[in-house]
Amino acid sequence: MTASVVADSGTSWPRTLGRVLLGSFMVFAGVGHLTFLRRDFQAQVPTWLPLDKDFVVLASGVVEVGFGAALLALPRHRRTVGWVLAAFFLAIFPGNVSQYLTQQSAFGLDTDQKRLTRLFFQPVLIALALWSTGAWPRERARR
Repeated sequence: MTASVVADSGTSWPRTLGRVLLGSFMVFAGVGHLTFLRRDFQAQVPTWLPLDKDFVVLASGVVEVGFGAALLALPRHRRTVGWVLAAFFLAIFPGNVSQYLTQQSAFGLDTDQKRLTRLFFQPVLIALALWSTGAWPRERARR
């Protein structure tokens, strides 16, 4: 861990751990968008979106790497990053819904039940982004 990750005064160690894990996950997912998971992520791009699927996957991969890096390296800005990341998770949710409705198989989600179950994880990611960064509920000031 870098000094900036560890030097996260003003938040509890469980939140810091959650933020570091989420940041690491975001970097991994972003790299996956750009490389070995590219086709799987294309299955989540809604057919009604008037953009090239590969462009959407590559652009979102770059954004995800950026979010991960910000979570890991900018602890002083963690609350802002948490709110923006939560909004990002909300913005990409239609892709998960589209994958379910169009019955696209990707990431081992090859049944309607698995794709439906996946939909319930997006609110968990949103909550984790807000909680782990201290964006919401906001931690009380330490005395």
